Amino acid sequence: MGRIGPHTLAACLVVGLIGGCQLLPERYAINAPLRNLIWGGGVEAASPQVLRERLKTPDGFSVSLWADDLPNARFLRFTPASNLLVSQPRQGQVTLLERDANGDGKPDGRRVLLRDLDRPHGLDVHDGWLWVAETGAIGRIRFDADTRTTSGAFSRVVTGLPTGGNHWTRTVRVGPDGMLYVSIGSSCNVCIERDPRRAAIVRYRLDGSGEELYATGLRNAVGFDWKPGTDEVYATDNGRDLLGDDFPPCELNRVVQGGFYGWPVANGDRVPDPDYGAGQEARIAASIPPAHGFRAHNAPLGMTFVRGTHVPPGYRGAALVALHGSWNRTKKDGYEVVSLHWQPDGTIVERPFLTGFLRNENVIGRPVDVAEGPDGAFYVSDDYAGAIYRVAFGEAQGDVAVARPGPRDHADPLAAMPAGERAARAARGARLYRDLGCATCHEAQAGGAGMVAKPLAGLGARWTVDSLVTFLATPTPPMPPVARGAEDCRDLAVHLLATHP
Repeated sequence: MGRIGPHTLAACLVVGLIGGCQLLPERYAINAPLRNLIWGGGVEAASPQVLRERLKTPDGFSVSLWADDLPNARFLRFTPASNLLVSQPRQGQVTLLERDANGDGKPDGRRVLLRDLDRPHGLDVHDGWLWVAETGAIGRIRFDADTRTTSGAFSRVVTGLPTGGNHWTRTVRVGPDGMLYVSIGSSCNVCIERDPRRAAIVRYRLDGSGEELYATGLRNAVGFDWKPGTDEVYATDNGRDLLGDDFPPCELNRVVQGGFYGWPVANGDRVPDPDYGAGQEARIAASIPPAHGFRAHNAPLGMTFVRGTHVPPGYRGAALVALHGSWNRTKKDGYEVVSLHWQPDGTIVERPFLTGFLRNENVIGRPVDVAEGPDGAFYVSDDYAGAIYRVAFGEAQGDVAVARPGPRDHADPLAAMPAGERAARAARGARLYRDLGCATCHEAQAGGAGMVAKPLAGLGARWTVDSLVTFLATPTPPMPPVARGAEDCRDLAVHLLATHP
């Protein structure tokens, strides 16, 4: 099969996450997990027995479900008063979960702290401010941790961040030096970026001034943290796609000011990229290889260094990393939390920490971020099940049941739409479906040689118009938003629901 174009790949990602498809050979495999589809009512959740049996931790640790019903739960940050903040980009909001003061193993309350934001993702709390990373800006608002309230207006101190493309999430942290660090992923799988801030970590003063490129060549450094007792910052990085099941590795990088980490001219330990490496020998030689390589396509996202002493000595100073899991391997991999342990010789050993989300190609969760709580436990967000798990040392096993409603009644999600509007939107959506190449993955006669089609069916049982519009506008990275605006998303959603009820 010839080289696949970017628009065809984007279309396959779109429909792949709706129904799933696979391209052959392996370098073009689309093997994403079937979505829980919780925004539209969802499929029936795994039973408590299945969850108890599947989720595993190291000896001495236990796991429990701490919170659920948190669609698209992404990044986490504890406040000075021990409450937990959760970003929900698809909902455009930040939710506050109150600490478990009564000891029942659940938050004592919850409420939306901020709403109507532009895909909020990274969070930090510093010096009385709550910082939020939106797709195109970094904002802050006065935050009283004790009263759990904000005051004043949400102010965007950094604006004009590059938007669009595959990687729309932004992460923000205030560093030990009192500076604002922002990671910005690439716009593509592999390309020469027009904006040098893409595939980079950018640093600012707290008032948003003094923008500088801190490190470059980081394709998508979603999570980063400072190693305790040092000023060393480490960041996860997602390796490029379409080079097969097992290359290149995803990365953990020790990030230094002015460092270049290879993308797009090199992958892994200075291996020239087949598309952009030719003639770049000097640049490749000057690139910094990863401190640790994860398996290819594991998609490491959030990470945190262990700072507390409520764990065995071997875990103190280790890093916990959430592996979101592969979408383009012929056999799925990742979907777990791992611990990284620094050895006396500087090497890093990776060990399983929270596993069982993937078994025999079946996925029940996708870890996104890890936060260490004031209680010494570790909290793991899962944007697939809309849940947060709590992993603690020296405690009895808790209940890990995810309470989730079953499928909604298969009523026509378009029934309330006037016939004229329905017909017009369906016609425009059909043109979008054609222009985006969606048929490539879902219609056998359109896929050509080497294509395994995944027919669309029963969408009306899983989606409403609004829930499908929300997904198409804010898809799971690295899938780019597929339409030019909300109305295009609605047109495409109406077409899909009308033709595949």
